[in-house]
Amino acid sequence: MLTVNDLLKYKGRDVYSVSPDTPTLAALALMAEKNIGAVLVLDGKKMAGIVSERDIVRQIASQGSCNLNQPVEQYMTELLYVVSPGQTINDCMDLMSKKHIRHLPILENDEVIGLISIGDVVKHLIADHQSTIVNLENYITGSGYGQ
Repeated sequence: MLTVNDLLKYKGRDVYSVSPDTPTLAALALMAEKNIGAVLVLDGKKMAGIVSERDIVRQIASQGSCNLNQPVEQYMTELLYVVSPGQTINDCMDLMSKKHIRHLPILENDEVIGLISIGDVVKHLIADHQSTIVNLENYITGSGYGQ
């Protein structure tokens, strides 16, 4: 069974973050530069929340406008669900589905060591399933062995 740690070996452990007082435009610029959909909001080393493109768009839609100079804390989601490196990718998919979230910080010894998205999880689940299918096909046909 694939674990979060397996995913991190492939994806890497880069974590992009901003502070709560970072202007929203600066957070959006970071997301655009890194081609990511969310950044953690850290107050020192403590997680204060997460802000995603979706959070900002929803706020704009509800208010009818947006001041991009406002601090990102005005848009962030404060309630965070986290996973550990030993948890399975299926655990992540289950949590993301039940809680309707798209990003999960990864904590090890109370330190953020990564951030995964629903896209990361789905991609790895599909790759794992495809590998299983190929192995079963090879087993059934007797090909791929002893070569």
